Amino acid sequence: MPRIDAHLHVFTKVTPEFPREVTPICPAEREESAEKLLDVMEKNQIDQAVLVQIGGTSIEHHSYLLHCLNSYPDRFLGIGVVPINHPNPTDHMSALADGTSIIGFRLFELGGPRDIFETKDVRDIQAYHIWKCAAEKDYVLWLYPRSIDAHLLPYLIQEFPQVRVVLNHLGMTPGRGKFSLDELGRPQIQVSGYNLNMHTTYRLARYENVSVHLSGQYAFSKQDYPYKDLAGWHHNLLNDFGVKRLMWATDFPWILEEPGYGELTTVIEELLPHLSESELADIMGGNAKRILRFPNRNT
Repeated sequence: MPRIDAHLHVFTKVTPEFPREVTPICPAEREESAEKLLDVMEKNQIDQAVLVQIGGTSIEHHSYLLHCLNSYPDRFLGIGVVPINHPNPTDHMSALADGTSIIGFRLFELGGPRDIFETKDVRDIQAYHIWKCAAEKDYVLWLYPRSIDAHLLPYLIQEFPQVRVVLNHLGMTPGRGKFSLDELGRPQIQVSGYNLNMHTTYRLARYENVSVHLSGQYAFSKQDYPYKDLAGWHHNLLNDFGVKRLMWATDFPWILEEPGYGELTTVIEELLPHLSESELADIMGGNAKRILRFPNRNT
């Protein structure tokens, strides 16, 4: 069974060849290369990984992601980003994914009615055409939506049950203004005692096409590794989604300095210690290979 890191980011310095957006978390001179990633993967017996676009949404901003996918076709699959307000999302998505190893697209918002009791047609949701394209082209949708949009997910999932949906980072749906950076430059997200995910993520477990990442613990936990305060959340996800719809990921590179890549390879055993060997193997890579259709590695 392969071991697959199902969500992480690589990027290079800003250059004419590899343009990208500059942000506080990705300053212009920062570089976290695919080769650096492959080195830590090799040291920790991780076979393959999903590279998620960071640093812009335009076709040009995806240049480094496409370079990495072309350079290491048996090691990586890619997730692109499509702007919610793109005038023709099908053209954007096809330009990036056709003939490449980009298998899907990440969404941070859905753009729909804010009143959960407002009666509207699902086609009025701004992201509808992105979901329609994903259904027609068999793209995966990689979701990290805001809390204000989370109530729209069941309507889109029911409209397009053939779309493979992956909820990022424990199925959390952060609200606007909840993001900050810690002293290590890592994302930190405020999670209140009244957690809206109790009413969003859990109810999506009924849909067999929805999977969840067990990742990003450092951003939500109020404790150091192994983030024992999140053990209950992991158990709830296991109970609701089942072992076949959970995927381990590190969120490289934010975890390199603290707690370290190697530590993240054991976090599932720490938080779900009662898993059988085969169940752990599913979460650590078997599910990602099956759901995301990873190619076999060349040896």
